[in-house]
Amino acid sequence: MVRVGVLTGGGDCPGLNAVIRAVARRSLDRGDEVVGVRSGWRGLVDGRFEPLGPREISGLLPRGGTILGTSRSNPYKVEGGVDRVLSNFESEKLDALVAIGGEDTLGVAARLYEEHELPVVGVPKTIDNDLSATDYTFGFDTAVAICTEAIDRLHTTAESHNRVMVLEVMGRHTGWIAVMSGIAGGADVILIPEQPITVEAACAGIQHRHERGKDFSIVVVSEGYELTYETGERRQVAQDAPATDQFGHVRLGGVGHELGAEIEERTGYETRVTVLGHVQRGGSPTPRDRVLATRYGLKAADLIGEGNFGRMAALHGDDIVDVTLAEATAELKTVPEDWYAVAKAFFG
Repeated sequence: MVRVGVLTGGGDCPGLNAVIRAVARRSLDRGDEVVGVRSGWRGLVDGRFEPLGPREISGLLPRGGTILGTSRSNPYKVEGGVDRVLSNFESEKLDALVAIGGEDTLGVAARLYEEHELPVVGVPKTIDNDLSATDYTFGFDTAVAICTEAIDRLHTTAESHNRVMVLEVMGRHTGWIAVMSGIAGGADVILIPEQPITVEAACAGIQHRHERGKDFSIVVVSEGYELTYETGERRQVAQDAPATDQFGHVRLGGVGHELGAEIEERTGYETRVTVLGHVQRGGSPTPRDRVLATRYGLKAADLIGEGNFGRMAALHGDDIVDVTLAEATAELKTVPEDWYAVAKAFFG
């Protein structure tokens, strides 16, 4: 019998519970025990555990969020944190750990495996879809669906009032959500961190639409887009908050409002701003995310059964494979120029 721990770290998203369910079902079916770790890596630092049996995992498939709780905790930034992780792992008599998270959560997992041979496997979770070595992360499809619906709804009110509507979506370093939802929703301008067009160019595109008789426009902007100007100036917009979290990230948000003010001032067109924020993380996962999360969870449990640690479940094409955690966290998967070209074909 193997005793398997499961944790969810970083930002929550729809599909986390589906992974927990799949890992537990596969493990329980082969006679293993499953233990939930509360609040991500913080739970291993503090020794917070709970059993995950058939009753605890019942009804999880359509449920959003995570029943285990989550945090953006980094044991390498807590005094004695790594030693406490290893000690609590041993005292709880765990034999393996499934870490479900994005670049930060899995970066910790990769380091613990490399430096201390912690028997860990990873599952890729991020609505930003920015993990390399996998085609898609679960949570992304749900976020895109939510943003696309918002664009559809903004279209009707924008057209009714002849307004420019700016929609700010999540995307710290990458613009996958903005590009995919923008294409699906028919956005007229999309601004992302990787392919920063200038504010002047965005305004020119909007003015060109109006000259062609289109009296409204939809602008989608990633929260991580730096306001970029023809002078060469670039400025990131962040909220007033503690300087950084334990992974060194500032709290982004607000670029939509500043961009909206710029558009209105430069074009004279009435502009309104919508910030979706955590709405993108909430609610039930889409069918695609439920299936993907389930397949990832089964693969993670199988990797543990094989004793194949230091790996991450990944999607290549339509196949679930495994890659090294080091490979998965080596670099961010950014939006390439050819994908952005698809979106730009409909600008202005």
